[in-house]
Amino acid sequence: MIFTIILLILLYQWSPETTLNNGAEPKSLTSKKTKLTNLIMTNLMFIPSLIGKLAPTDYVGFTFFVGCMAMMAASAFFFLSLSQFDKKWRTSVLVSGLITFIAAVHYFYMKEYWSEFQESPTFFRYVDWVLTVPLMCVEFYLILKVAGAKTDLLWKMIFLSVVMLVTGYLGETVYSDQAALWGGISGLAYFVIAYEIWLGSASKLAAAAGGNVLAAHKILCWFVLVGWAIYPLGYMLGTDGWYTDILGKGSVDVAYNIADAINKIGFGLVIYNLAQKSQND
Repeated sequence: MIFTIILLILLYQWSPETTLNNGAEPKSLTSKKTKLTNLIMTNLMFIPSLIGKLAPTDYVGFTFFVGCMAMMAASAFFFLSLSQFDKKWRTSVLVSGLITFIAAVHYFYMKEYWSEFQESPTFFRYVDWVLTVPLMCVEFYLILKVAGAKTDLLWKMIFLSVVMLVTGYLGETVYSDQAALWGGISGLAYFVIAYEIWLGSASKLAAAAGGNVLAAHKILCWFVLVGWAIYPLGYMLGTDGWYTDILGKGSVDVAYNIADAINKIGFGLVIYNLAQKSQND
């Protein structure tokens, strides 16, 4: 429901700024805006019935809520800025908005799940990741197209990210008694992605592009190397394996929530900044 409201607000904002000679809006446009306003207000009436109770000391639930709000705000920002850019960069900014919007939807459901059961919403989290992480990898391809990136790079990055996430999910849920094995496969896929963008063909393409593209590529690489490092650590804290005696076990939902917001919104802002600089050059 809350996401329907966001889409309606965006449609309202995107309504054409057509005016008559006397400065007034055409009746058809006014009628459309009135209908959109009524739909927004109608949906707002249903929000209280959808919100679960959140205790003042529930810090995990609080980070789910803040994560949802932050992702929604970022989505609105990216979507509403699309008209600023030409076709060359519009797709990259659109993908940034899709990443945060998909995450916002899942964070809304994860918050409700946590409020109801006080359990980590592992399933929803992995569904979120399997949709958004490949899109984050797609961003590398999109910004490197100016240097001649081929679709081989695109599909390689998508494949590796899906392998990383699916094997991670299997190790954390379905085959938890073999968590170390599945986690090892997932970790290997992660390191191949890191190698590809730091030292592989993606790195060479970024160097060939130079300038703003190279600078943005390096920042995104640091997001993957440092920002994504919390996820394998969280996996090890949440499962049993040879690493349990070293790290122990614990809940990492708060760390996951903070890392998701920083990584996904940060990725998008880097792309947005690159698009802005490239437009001005």
